[in-house]
Amino acid sequence: MSLQEELSLNEKSRELKAEFNQIIEGYGEGLWAYCRYLTGSPWDGEDLYQETMIKAYGSFYQRWHPTNPKSYLYRVATTTWIDHCRREKRKVGALEEEHLPDEEQPSDNLEVEEALQHLVDLFKPRQTAVFLLSEVFSFTAKEVAGMVRTTPGAVYAVVRRMREKLQKTPIELSKRASANGTATHPVIQKYLKALNEGNVEGVLALYSDSVHNEAALGFQEFSTDENRTGSMKFGLPGFRAEERMLWDRPVIVVFYDGENGPEIHDIQYQEVENNQIVFHRSFYFRKEFLIAAGEELGIPVQRVKPVVNWEND
Repeated sequence: MSLQEELSLNEKSRELKAEFNQIIEGYGEGLWAYCRYLTGSPWDGEDLYQETMIKAYGSFYQRWHPTNPKSYLYRVATTTWIDHCRREKRKVGALEEEHLPDEEQPSDNLEVEEALQHLVDLFKPRQTAVFLLSEVFSFTAKEVAGMVRTTPGAVYAVVRRMREKLQKTPIELSKRASANGTATHPVIQKYLKALNEGNVEGVLALYSDSVHNEAALGFQEFSTDENRTGSMKFGLPGFRAEERMLWDRPVIVVFYDGENGPEIHDIQYQEVENNQIVFHRSFYFRKEFLIAAGEELGIPVQRVKPVVNWEND
């Protein structure tokens, strides 16, 4: 393939991606929350969200029939997570059917928001998916049945039994405050110093030659040279960066100090092996993740930054 053909293919891919983003616009926040509660972890939920978006984009144009974007996204997320659980040899749970009522039963006064924190501990993956889809995201029993590959009668029965169990199970809410600092690998300390100094070569010197640099759902680079001529071609942003604990994981938070005080510009984490950074992930493009992280850390997110504008979202 010639360079011109490759550039043309890349341009077509960007056009399709832009079209897909328009089609699914408005569903990201709810989908991210679904992935978070389905997996029981913001980090696992973010991984599931990213995989869902990649799969959904890749298979959307194979659909021959009119497709409800919201149902489609949640279906992809659900089947992806259940398949993950099966590969890990986890019991995903059977869904037994009961008599199908004439109409859907209204929710009672159970505090659903409190229950969300405990679903993964109390129920199997398919049961958790059914409850979230039905009770939190308001899909019909028929829609839920299609997503988890069961029958509407089983959906009604599962939700009823789960609500009964949740009402009988004491719920204790506990919020763990995020620490302002954490001791990490010496290489990460050097990376943080170079980042704060805007020292591109200092950062690159800490990377392995075949480092995987990923801006989630944005771009990927697979070597130091690609970093140098790609994402770091025009230098570093020159913003302040600090270590923080986020959902029990040490991360680097990059701050933009604007007129209204500090805002989260980016969140990053790295993996170190043999005293070199072998994997670097940035959440620069991940609106739903950054907003949830900002709420956890008590810091607003920078909503307008290069190639990103979330001001009206």
